[in-house]
Amino acid sequence: MKIKLSDHFTYGVLFRFTIPTIGMMLFASVYNIVDGLFVSNLVGKTPFAALNLIFPFIQMLTSFGFMIGTGGAAMVSRLLGQKDDAKANKVFSMLVYFALVLGVILAVIGILSVRKVSIFLGATEDMVDQCVLYGSICLSALPAALLQFVFQPLMITAAKPTMGFWVTIGAGLMNICMDALFIGVFHWGLAGAAAATGLSQCVGGFVPLAYFARKNSSLLKLGRPARKAGILLNACANGSSELLSNIAASVVGMLFNYQLMKYLGENGVAAYGVLMYINFIFVAIFIGYSVGVEPVIGYNFGAENHDELKNIFSKSLKIIAMVAVFMTLAAELLAGPLASSFVGYDHELWLLTRHAFRIYSIAFLLCGFNIFGSALFTALSNGVISAVISFFRTLVCEVAAIMLLPLIFGINGIWCSVIAAEIVALCLTTFFVLRYRSRYHYY
Repeated sequence: MKIKLSDHFTYGVLFRFTIPTIGMMLFASVYNIVDGLFVSNLVGKTPFAALNLIFPFIQMLTSFGFMIGTGGAAMVSRLLGQKDDAKANKVFSMLVYFALVLGVILAVIGILSVRKVSIFLGATEDMVDQCVLYGSICLSALPAALLQFVFQPLMITAAKPTMGFWVTIGAGLMNICMDALFIGVFHWGLAGAAAATGLSQCVGGFVPLAYFARKNSSLLKLGRPARKAGILLNACANGSSELLSNIAASVVGMLFNYQLMKYLGENGVAAYGVLMYINFIFVAIFIGYSVGVEPVIGYNFGAENHDELKNIFSKSLKIIAMVAVFMTLAAELLAGPLASSFVGYDHELWLLTRHAFRIYSIAFLLCGFNIFGSALFTALSNGVISAVISFFRTLVCEVAAIMLLPLIFGINGIWCSVIAAEIVALCLTTFFVLRYRSRYHYY
């Protein structure tokens, strides 16, 4: 039975509605790490470190897709809840066209600056050219990458979460197959990994574009866009938390790499790369659930259905708590095998990676609540509070921890920094949730 945004959401309905988005995020994470697996095991440790060094810069530029998609989805879902379908379609169209143009602009800027960024991040002479090679090819597909991230939440808003899931599956399979062909068969190395990623992003971005450009059975379709700059600014401001969160994550990643190059050299950057790839998989569950439930929250907020809003909020906290405990235990138990899948060929690097991940994974107990808290305020069109939570969680607290904790605990201080950041962010999230409960009636 098709689930509507206006339905009453039991645990079963919540699970069925959000599982395509969780699956989509999980699979997106899996195919994001395929490059790392192939490069580390088939190309070598130095190219793997080069990939990890430049990846945060690429991630920073793709963050604008998250901003447009999540901020715009909250606005579009609210309009649908208010039964203003015509305006919802105009706003949807404006967001898609804007993302495409912005992607081209950012791609040019990124390609022109990738060498300078690599040198600034501390790339060794052996790594610079490889950073430039991987980065330039990936950035050429940036317009498609932005569209992919924009369409992910908007397909949920259009009541097509299953379609979003299958598009992500298709893009992921493309990346995996092309990695195997380009790296394993043609021996193109980093260039092959970057080309595989770019092709997969074209599938993820242009297939939904073609679907919404024609007559379809969803709630949304591309057409004449809204022409008021204020609408676009409001959507971007509402999604600013996701932009800040991803930019902050990129900045933190760069800072991690800088500190690790100083303390441990190439091995440290390689170990951190493994942590980030594994982290993508675990955190994708929280992100997938939060993104999946956002349109439901936005719809009921627009419809002023306070009872359903309270129901969704309460059930979400319980689901996140159970998943957090399970994921932390799984991470601790699987630290060795997961590290081995990337760097099993180097025992010293494997020991370092396993040790680092066992410390780092404690943060999984906390991060789900912070991710949901930020998504909650985005869905309620309060981008400022959402941005504050993300900003403090992913930038202020973590940067301070990365700089200060190594002075006290040495290298373990770097691995502990994310835990310290999540603790502070959870306190802040709890404060805002309690502070605004009477305004939004979710509790």
